[in-house]
Amino acid sequence: MTTHVQIAPSLLSADFLNLERHVRLLTESAEPPEWLHIDVMDGHFVPNLTIGPPFVRALKRITTVPLDVHLMIDNPSEQLDWYLDAGADLLTLHLEAARPGARGTQKGSSATIKELSQGEVEYTHTLLARIHAAGARAGLSLNPETPTGLLLPFYESMDLVLLMSVHPGFGGQSFIPEALVRLTEVRDAAQALGANLLIEVDGGIDADTAQLAVEAGANVLVAGQAIYGQADPIAALQKIRAAVHHL
Repeated sequence: MTTHVQIAPSLLSADFLNLERHVRLLTESAEPPEWLHIDVMDGHFVPNLTIGPPFVRALKRITTVPLDVHLMIDNPSEQLDWYLDAGADLLTLHLEAARPGARGTQKGSSATIKELSQGEVEYTHTLLARIHAAGARAGLSLNPETPTGLLLPFYESMDLVLLMSVHPGFGGQSFIPEALVRLTEVRDAAQALGANLLIEVDGGIDADTAQLAVEAGANVLVAGQAIYGQADPIAALQKIRAAVHHL
């Protein structure tokens, strides 16, 4: 398992009118983050609308920090290539949407699935393979109520699991404590299968919840308001690092 804790500041909480300055502030600092987390929301899978491939392409021109692109969209198969061509280094799909015919069948950021058919498993494998074929890392994300056991067919095919610790769609929400149990479930399953996974958690992460999340199994922390919502984002990033460096 990957044990070094990595930080992925979420640009959803950055100042979009001064985005280049906010990106450079962290990525050109003495201790830059390991990732930049980019939330793509389509107004369908989640009730919010954010950015698209031109945004990713523009970021790629101004930083060498890897781009962690999180697709909160209901038609990932149609859009995968857009974000891969734009320069995504890691592309994460929601398992709730990565199914044939999923478009339009489940609305809302609380979309939950309880089982997958064999056809849906095979379809999801094809999406992960498409990402790998483009030279990027591939991840799967779960909404808070989707069982982590549904990930079992994919541990050898993915590089990252992203567990939402809020219902996706908006920044600034409070951490859902049940996410800690889910992080441990994924960590234990990965260890049992010998999978060297990044285990990412997104939602309500600050210096306090970061420590709890890492203890439960996370090794990548997405933080938005706790970094870009602060007066000094560099100091805020270092505060989170300091909270987990000894774990």
